[in-house]
Amino acid sequence: MNGARRSALLQRGRFGKFVSVGAVGAVVDLTVSSTIVLTTPWPPELAKFIGAECAIVLMFVLNDRWTFTGQRSSGLGHVFRRLVKSNIVRSGGLLVQVVVVFVLVRQPIVVTVGGTDVWPILTMPVAIGCGFLFNYVGETLVTWRVHRDS
Repeated sequence: MNGARRSALLQRGRFGKFVSVGAVGAVVDLTVSSTIVLTTPWPPELAKFIGAECAIVLMFVLNDRWTFTGQRSSGLGHVFRRLVKSNIVRSGGLLVQVVVVFVLVRQPIVVTVGGTDVWPILTMPVAIGCGFLFNYVGETLVTWRVHRDS
């Protein structure tokens, strides 16, 4: 990895903003996916996908307006292209998350709270953590191409 890319990834202020936006996204993701798991017969993997996509769109808007504000071009076409890039990049992170949920919910683990098995819900934050690093690197270097300006 060249110096410009490494410098772009290690910028403390941007990383902190990305983590903050990610925390908001995680709350949205967990709220949506947990609600689906607890109220529908849908599989946890589908719930994870729906929750994550809701979070991806929200996080794009927040990152575009705050985290990477200096790297964005205005205009509807530019915003749309970044949104598409962001979704493509984050699809890799989402794939990581879905695979983690898939593997973990198939383990012989039961965590009962109030008569309900909450193990499928507990797998969700683990999955989010696993997809985070992939997303940060991809968003920084591909979606907003920060290293061009370093």
